[in-house]
Amino acid sequence: MGSSSSSYAPKTIYLDVDGKVQRVIFSRHCSPCDIKELLCSSSNIARNTAILLIDSEGALVSIDPSMPANTPNNINDFVFLSKEKEDMFQNVLSQVAEQFSRAFRINELKTEVTNRLAMLEKRVELEGLKVVEIEKCKNDLKKLRDEMTSRGGVRMNCNCKYSLKLSPRRDVPSYPKYTLSQETIETLKKPTFDVWHWEHNEMLSCLEYMYHDLGLVKEFNMNPITLKRWLLAIQENYRDNPFHNFRHCFCVSQMMYGMIHLCNLQERLTMTDMCILMTAAVCHDLDHPGYNNTYQINARTELAVRYNDISPLENHHCAVAFQILSMPECNIFANVEPDSFKQIRQAIITLILATDMARHGEILDSFKQKVDSFDFTNEEHVKCLKMVLIKCCDISNEVRPTEVAEPWVDCLLEEYFMQSDREKTEGLPVAPFMDRDKVTKPTAQIGFIKFVLIPMFENVMKLFPQIEEIMVQPLRDSRDHYEELKQIDDAMKSWSFVNGLWKGSMDIKVSS
Repeated sequence: MGSSSSSYAPKTIYLDVDGKVQRVIFSRHCSPCDIKELLCSSSNIARNTAILLIDSEGALVSIDPSMPANTPNNINDFVFLSKEKEDMFQNVLSQVAEQFSRAFRINELKTEVTNRLAMLEKRVELEGLKVVEIEKCKNDLKKLRDEMTSRGGVRMNCNCKYSLKLSPRRDVPSYPKYTLSQETIETLKKPTFDVWHWEHNEMLSCLEYMYHDLGLVKEFNMNPITLKRWLLAIQENYRDNPFHNFRHCFCVSQMMYGMIHLCNLQERLTMTDMCILMTAAVCHDLDHPGYNNTYQINARTELAVRYNDISPLENHHCAVAFQILSMPECNIFANVEPDSFKQIRQAIITLILATDMARHGEILDSFKQKVDSFDFTNEEHVKCLKMVLIKCCDISNEVRPTEVAEPWVDCLLEEYFMQSDREKTEGLPVAPFMDRDKVTKPTAQIGFIKFVLIPMFENVMKLFPQIEEIMVQPLRDSRDHYEELKQIDDAMKSWSFVNGLWKGSMDIKVSS
């Protein structure tokens, strides 16, 4: 992260490959995929082979540029998943299926599947299998559960349009425990964190680390395995939209984690407040369909009808969040007293509903009235602050470095254009800022940064002056960047117009 030349030096990793020490050198700027291919090539195995690195203490090492270097005396074990391990799992599943086919009573079926799943869970954790292998097991196990459910006469399928992908009971957490390097741990607390270099499994591990690091797991007596299952269910219930997807969820959550550290919120707010902020950030866009509230209301969708045109998406995100938490295997608040959970639930709902941009002016005006005489012992003041914080994190991409922030603009415009094309087809009103024929990247960002982002962050800066250099100044720089781009676009358009007139006049003279 520093500016010294050592930060650009190549990194050397020593591996134990079939009893031989293999030395691998790579640039710190390589992507995780490049490093994995390099490790496979150095070990004479196919590039797409699933591989693991295990340190001297038996922990999995995340394969990325920030992975810790080692020495020939402290080498990492290099493991690739063989065909025999896959056959072993298939054999176990075959035995489970055979047992189910001979069972006749539903209680016996439930007992058998519980025992088998417990055995599989232990094997998965011992073997350190990755998602590709686990998904095969999950699909087969789901078929077995469906068979058990059909015999018991219980209906599990939801016929509604917005059905959830809820994880089955006692589902095995299917991502390995990564060992985060000290460099990753430190950058995770900063707005400069590059969210594009991480795969879903690694983002899940980072979120898990945040809950442990903030002391939330200990404070609320969360079962670590339940935390893993909850995060998996969260990830599975974010759709593959261009913008409103799981990476956006992680982006918002990481920014919230960063603001907690940057603003020293742990010293000013309660642990319950910390938990509410983080959990609301993780859940704030669950099952987002990729079409905003304006479309929902104008198209009279099921969500708009259900929630009476009042923040239909945000209400839906809340509903999905608590449907997931209602499952015992995903309830991270299982050990919280009912009264405390009621308070947490209401606060999370309040924060998620605050992310509706239709309420932006109302919420910011309320904060402006309180910020000059802010009182951290006043519940209404703290509630308003938490609403502003989640709003800041939700739309904070322009706080990040340009190379991280600008791809998000492309993603957002892609989602906007997808909606406006559909609105044109259905004869619905189209917002100019979403119309591919009218908007450009600079015009889309300049007004938003000048009139929404900067005023909101500058008001937060009154309470936390330390964010000016790290968060507010990057917003000002981003505004200047897009204004320069707009000037270039305008100059190019003027030149094209003049050039067209000149060519037209020349054609007239020639024809004369």
